Amino acid sequence: MAKNLNIKDRNIRIQIWDTAGQEAFRSITRSYYKNSTCAFIVYDITSKKTFDNVEIWLKECRDMCFKDILIILVGNKSDLEGRRAVSFEEGQKFADDNQILFFETSAKDGSNIQEIFAESATILVDKIESGQINLDATDSGIKIGKYPKNGEGETTEKREKKKNCC
Repeated sequence: MAKNLNIKDRNIRIQIWDTAGQEAFRSITRSYYKNSTCAFIVYDITSKKTFDNVEIWLKECRDMCFKDILIILVGNKSDLEGRRAVSFEEGQKFADDNQILFFETSAKDGSNIQEIFAESATILVDKIESGQINLDATDSGIKIGKYPKNGEGETTEKREKKKNCC
């Protein structure tokens, strides 16, 4: 899946790869790690077992990904508060102990979904602007598109005219 965002007056397109987390897909998921710049490690707040696996996924991610990967722990299904098996505090403590970000979301009702993408893209743009991520490095996982920052160079209007031309 791909998602387009406007962050700091820049058009950002992020690609999202779901590794499914199941053991049967483990050999396939390793190929997703190469050149990834951000990872969401997602667990189900109603299932302690999924939270117990977070440490394994974090280690695998750190072992196989871009050295400066942004990792975000995500507790999903926050709409099922009454069935919660993992407290917010447990998730936050794990994230704090491992120096990663933490969010709770609900894919069902959409809560915090836009925020998590916007926050991760903003952090990555900040890292690019500060030089923490070198876009010339082959392992950065970030590709520069053909369209410049908004307000610079070719405008959307000019691109539309080109499409309809000739």
